[in-house]
Amino acid sequence: MATPRLRTRKLSEPTISRLPVYQRIAEGWMRRGMVRIDSRQIGELAGVTATTVRRDLAGLGSIGTRGSGYDVKVLNDRIAEALGHDRDYDVVVVGIGNLGRALVNSSNFLIRGARLVALYDADPTIVGTIVAGHVVASINEPMVAATVGVICVPPEAAQQVADRLVAADIHALLNFAPQVVNVPLGTAVHYVDFSIELQILMYHLNNGTGPLGGGLLHSLGIATPSPLRGS
Repeated sequence: MATPRLRTRKLSEPTISRLPVYQRIAEGWMRRGMVRIDSRQIGELAGVTATTVRRDLAGLGSIGTRGSGYDVKVLNDRIAEALGHDRDYDVVVVGIGNLGRALVNSSNFLIRGARLVALYDADPTIVGTIVAGHVVASINEPMVAATVGVICVPPEAAQQVADRLVAADIHALLNFAPQVVNVPLGTAVHYVDFSIELQILMYHLNNGTGPLGGGLLHSLGIATPSPLRGS
């Protein structure tokens, strides 16, 4: 019998954005054979206060013991569950140019439970080639059933691709194109724009603030020595 999923309360967007950072920290701790970590240590590595860490993790249920911190394996597993890493996802990628090719060939592209099922492109020189073990199909072909669609096309083609993904009943879109797309209610879109991220980083650099609440150098782990240095 499958273990029932533990309920977590609805998390805020800032908390959701920090959870993957906490998970990376827990994974690094486990790789070094360390079994417990406290909120102060997590906060120093993530660039936030210990209070913020405790508040964020409280949304995952009871996973820590006051005075003794968190079991890193339990912490990792509960964050993975909260973020949906314990479920299965089929992923399609549209646009196998330089960015799309780099993504699908990266070992860090897919989370646990995610499976790349199809690649699409409009360029006839790319269609029919094999990338990451998949034959690239034409964007004009019917799309396979999937959970997530990744858009890696030029901005002028992003809306058309989003429309095709939605028409194929794919309602979770990760958009790398620097273009806002119009999608129906019930479709989730997350935008990844490197130029915007760089602008935000430069703001924090110029104003001496960190994206998660600490100083920029602090949030990068430069000001405070840590066991994860050099990972």
